[in-house]
Amino acid sequence: MVDLHCHTNESDGTDSPAELIVKAIAEGVTVLSITDHDTFAAYEALEGCELPLELIQGVEISTRAKGKSIHLLAYWPGAEAPPPFLLWLRDMQEIRRERNRRLAERLRSLGLPVTLEEAEALGRTVTGRVHFAQLLQQKGIVATIPEAFDRFIGENAPGYVEMEDPTTSAAVRVVREHGGVPVLAHPIRLGMRDAEKEEAFIREQVEAGLLGLEVIHSDHDAAARARYAALAAKYSLITTGGSDYHGLVKPRVALGSGVEGNVAVPREWFEKLKQLGARNGSR
Repeated sequence: MVDLHCHTNESDGTDSPAELIVKAIAEGVTVLSITDHDTFAAYEALEGCELPLELIQGVEISTRAKGKSIHLLAYWPGAEAPPPFLLWLRDMQEIRRERNRRLAERLRSLGLPVTLEEAEALGRTVTGRVHFAQLLQQKGIVATIPEAFDRFIGENAPGYVEMEDPTTSAAVRVVREHGGVPVLAHPIRLGMRDAEKEEAFIREQVEAGLLGLEVIHSDHDAAARARYAALAAKYSLITTGGSDYHGLVKPRVALGSGVEGNVAVPREWFEKLKQLGARNGSR
């Protein structure tokens, strides 16, 4: 079983890196990439451990285009991201922290008793909106994390604060410059109902250096998988997939198999990712 997209509590998941590995082994996962948001801290936590599975270094980068938040996966199969990329990622983390400062201020202006420090105590390495949601739940302001997003911090909610992320194309170029394999994550979340506009956006990223498209994902039904597989073939992109497991934050999503088994990533997709990584400079 292959899962190239999952999260730990070093970003917005609920399992520690060690707990995630134990769960992966129990679920029969043999190839795993931890793709926390804007951090490699999970890999640092696992450094020196002998693991009975193949662990591929990855990260999910927050970007923005067309007025939307868009996620870019980046992989270094058989290698590690170089120090200059880590410095770039550190700048991304500071951008995120500044957004969190403004988010805490916005929520307080709405009469909600939350502070940045309280959210960061939940967020460990990278604090995100999910940690503010958990804080609101702990304080009894909302009953569930989805309610916190709906009422206060989702993109259409009064407490939402936009993050000043790099453009998707710029992030694609940075990943390529540092030997990584950039893959557009869960393209269904682009939210582009116009198929021609969606394809034009993907083509724009290909021109910037995009190398892959996440075809299999817990949010993708059969029609979406077929559409994105066809687009990947049209633009000579590799296909990848993963559960986007977050633990208790998304309880319906199982590591390795997604929602009711809708994620089953072929081993050969991973082999093509490794081959492309080697050609792109990940040695």
